[in-house]
Amino acid sequence: MRKLKQNRGFTLIEILIVIGIIAILAAIVIVAINPARQFAQANNAQRSSNVNSILNAIHQYAIDNKGTLPSNITTTATEICIGGTATTTCTSSSLIPLNELIWGETYLVSIPLDPGCTSACATNGIGYTVMKSANGRVTVAAPDAEIGETISVTR
Repeated sequence: MRKLKQNRGFTLIEILIVIGIIAILAAIVIVAINPARQFAQANNAQRSSNVNSILNAIHQYAIDNKGTLPSNITTTATEICIGGTATTTCTSSSLIPLNELIWGETYLVSIPLDPGCTSACATNGIGYTVMKSANGRVTVAAPDAEIGETISVTR
């Protein structure tokens, strides 16, 4: 008597069901991780740190200069000019030069750039705005914050 060979393996239906289950699980994991949101949160954390650094440098400057803030800061929120740019270039572009913060690297080594500055900043701008109130309180903000966050610090 001869034994018939029996084909062993998976049927097409079984393979399709397994692929479907793997696809559903992969979709769930990607939605849970959400890499775009993770990058946005990382950029906002960097923005928050940069805003605090700029504000701390402005106040250190004021402390060293008997309470006088850098003269370029106005009562209108205006974007800060990139460090080392000529003052005339900054003012003609409606930017605020804060070069006194980086002279001699006393307060900042360089004025930090917004992480999204490759596309969102004005020419020679850093993406952060600064203003002072009538009472002398200074506000530094990151207007291009992602995922609907507002990043602004006032002191």
